[in-house]
Amino acid sequence: MLLFLKILCWLLGHIPLILLLWFGRGLGRLGFYLDKKHREIVLNNLKAAFGQDKSPDEIHLIAKNVFENLGMNLMEFFRLPWLKREDLEGYVEPEGFENLRKAYEKGKGVIILTGHFGNWEMIGIFYALMGYPFDVVARDLDSPVMDAFVRWVRARSGNRIISKNRSMRGLIRTLSKGGMAVILLDQNVTWSEGVFVYFFDRLACTNKGTALLVAASGAAVVPTFIVRDKTRHRIIIGKEISIHDTENSGKDQLANTVLFTKIIEDFVRKHPDQWFWLHQRWKSRPENDPNKGTKKAAMIQSK
Repeated sequence: MLLFLKILCWLLGHIPLILLLWFGRGLGRLGFYLDKKHREIVLNNLKAAFGQDKSPDEIHLIAKNVFENLGMNLMEFFRLPWLKREDLEGYVEPEGFENLRKAYEKGKGVIILTGHFGNWEMIGIFYALMGYPFDVVARDLDSPVMDAFVRWVRARSGNRIISKNRSMRGLIRTLSKGGMAVILLDQNVTWSEGVFVYFFDRLACTNKGTALLVAASGAAVVPTFIVRDKTRHRIIIGKEISIHDTENSGKDQLANTVLFTKIIEDFVRKHPDQWFWLHQRWKSRPENDPNKGTKKAAMIQSK
């Protein structure tokens, strides 16, 4: 089965890009009309985030574009294993690459701050092909065959995939050697894994792993986001983030997670059709925390 998937990947990955994206966009549009469950999730999330700022027609159009972008992401996924550095020219254009290089040359390691935005899988391929491979934390898929296939695609360019349940020690080891790591920070987590910070003016349980990793490693944090521009992608690399570093580790975890989440939110506000709105970002609620009222309760950002 794995061999079949790789053969299929080769066939789809060598279809002309314009045709591949046309098919992916149509696939996403079809999903928007047929997948009522996820369409409603996207629309409800968009109303919660932009209900005061955008009309119902605007929200509906954004939701449709979200599905179309995901369809194109899916089809482009099959191209990723076959990309070479020379293929990036005119296809993936970086802005601010000197910010990454400057942070990397400090030799203390670099943590990439990003989320499920644009074609986020392309970020790892881009960095690896440019000579900056990184460790990426990923959840094991339920299907062993699909998990092996997805890992093969992601790692073929030189990146290393680390399972979520045993990630921290490996990431610290990589950063201590001056390497790079990434944890996508924009999905709901359980109370034990996160802290509650505001995302679009609603408390969202957010992974504190990046803040813990910064404290443990002293690595630089560089924001990186990718934006689809028709058949091309722009990778926007920001300046190294100034981290909160005091004697109060708990407050630092919360403050840095607030900072990281605000940076992600700002990008989502600029390009709302390119974020993964299918996810139930606000699912965990502070009032439902089983440890509420104890020292084990998840920390909460105050307004």
